[in-house]
Amino acid sequence: MNWFKSFFSILLISVTLSSQGQAVASYDVLIVGGGASGVSAALQAARLGSKVLVVEETSWLGGMLTAAGVSAIDGNHRMPSGIWGEFRAELYAYYGGPKAVETGWVSNTLFEPSVGNRLLKKMVGAEKNIAVWYKSTLLDLKKQPKGWTVAIEQEGKKKTVNASILVDATELGDLLPRAGVAYSIGMDSRYDTKEEFAPEKANSIIQDLTYVAILKDYGADPKRLLKKPQGYDPKEFEHACDVKDPASHSNTPIINCDQMITYGKLPNGKYMINWPKDGNDIYLNIIEMSPKARAVELQKAKDHTLRFVYHLQNQLGFKNLGLADDEYDTADKLPFIAYHRESRRAKGLVQLTLPYVQSPYQQELPLYRTGGIVGDYTIDHHHLKNPDAPKIDFVKIRVPSYNVPLGSLIPEKIADFIVAEKSISVSNIVAGATRLQPVVLGIGQAAGVLAALSAKQAVTPKDLSLREVQQVLLDNHAYLMPFIDVDPKDSRFQAIQRIGATGILKGKGVPYKWANQTWFYPEHRISEVDLIDGMRSYYPAADKVAGSGADVTAEFFAALLLQVDPTLNKDKIWSVIAAKENQVLTRAQVAVVLDLILKPFERPVDFTGQFIATKN
Repeated sequence: MNWFKSFFSILLISVTLSSQGQAVASYDVLIVGGGASGVSAALQAARLGSKVLVVEETSWLGGMLTAAGVSAIDGNHRMPSGIWGEFRAELYAYYGGPKAVETGWVSNTLFEPSVGNRLLKKMVGAEKNIAVWYKSTLLDLKKQPKGWTVAIEQEGKKKTVNASILVDATELGDLLPRAGVAYSIGMDSRYDTKEEFAPEKANSIIQDLTYVAILKDYGADPKRLLKKPQGYDPKEFEHACDVKDPASHSNTPIINCDQMITYGKLPNGKYMINWPKDGNDIYLNIIEMSPKARAVELQKAKDHTLRFVYHLQNQLGFKNLGLADDEYDTADKLPFIAYHRESRRAKGLVQLTLPYVQSPYQQELPLYRTGGIVGDYTIDHHHLKNPDAPKIDFVKIRVPSYNVPLGSLIPEKIADFIVAEKSISVSNIVAGATRLQPVVLGIGQAAGVLAALSAKQAVTPKDLSLREVQQVLLDNHAYLMPFIDVDPKDSRFQAIQRIGATGILKGKGVPYKWANQTWFYPEHRISEVDLIDGMRSYYPAADKVAGSGADVTAEFFAALLLQVDPTLNKDKIWSVIAAKENQVLTRAQVAVVLDLILKPFERPVDFTGQFIATKN
């Protein structure tokens, strides 16, 4: 009976649309939002054979990277994972190499937003399976027994799309309430997330947002100077030239206006103005507002930024700098959208919280086994403009680099739906790190794999093989584990990533300034007891081998392999080890042999990282 009702509902929609003269387009994957994650999701899904539609409200691709003007990349300089590394390579080729984009001190990679938009459009245009509808908005969506029917307005025309998988890549997670996905907004209670730095009670406070400005050096051209904006008060920007690192332990200001302005210096004499301390950050919580109400509030952010630009020109002496006339074709020359640091956060199959970032190997669930996105930026929250925000020094929360579990992209209860951008299932504290551009590009790439495999296999994302998803990510040059000392060009990269994702050989996390680290130490040795300890969760028989603190030799390793699997061929083991009996092995050698001989990565795990029972 339920099947008949669903069939009749689909038939009724089809007949109604036909009678109205509307054609219904069908896609494997529909991505709402052409921002950082939307573009990478589209690229990845299309390359896996899916027919993809991207619905984007502006005329640009890239979201915060381009349309919001945040064109200084934060983090992952030593982890060029997947599509992030590909985009960076495009920037290098355009500008003339790494040094040509190291123009500002905040980042190793800075670029003009318009260039980023053109390069992303070039990448998308090379994929025949991707269609992009610009200046389009989602009107309505309806869950079908399999997939979704979505109404879209494109430049005044209403269109209808059927899609097997729907991806929310919007800046604020706007599809979540429409699709019925449970979510939260604001700060979590420490009792819910077990994060000692979180407030005692949950609240609705989010991070400050910014309407970025891109300035250009015009020399002595007074026509570029702004007229005094209404409401301008120089006291509002009194401490803008304090460039003291918020992560430092000193309370002494460091006043350097020249250093402040070069924070986001871009190629070709341009400057990204995205300055937090007495700069153009502003507190607005517009997440649950209507589009009309949002526009009213965002005008306040624009006005605030224009006041700051006026201050730069008239109080700080940067009269040579004016709003760039070759970036945005808006009336005020400001970006198309604001830079939102926070959005709705979905309730996913799992939630990444601070303890899992700080010490992933010591937690109740082995979520590190389930990663497909990596990040190294510190916990960075902007709350200077909201006096009601709890006084938490987020930057001083020490964390290593980390990976993001794939289950955080999949809603707990809604089928055929994937969450991307900044709306994945993480705690409020962790969102201060996962919001950064390379991580969001990685989130999109992972979403693209989940979507494409789900559409191809006609299953909802939570029913996919996690290890299959991870292997596809590896095949597309993405990282599963945040190891900075084994490059994707290294022939051992995949084996080390796979063994790292089992936990048999673990990485060493190091909190380090603004670019945290995790080291695999491929050329280091490993002791017998450490190897046995790592293997016992996969191979209980390893405990039958007597180990010591001595380094693992080829002879010991061969005996251990035969102990855990007596069916192995001894000659094959030695041919793979390819070493003399008394030779001490490196961690990389052990990883490669484990990957080739025992293949522990192939043992299925669920989205919590726990083993899935297999039929004998």
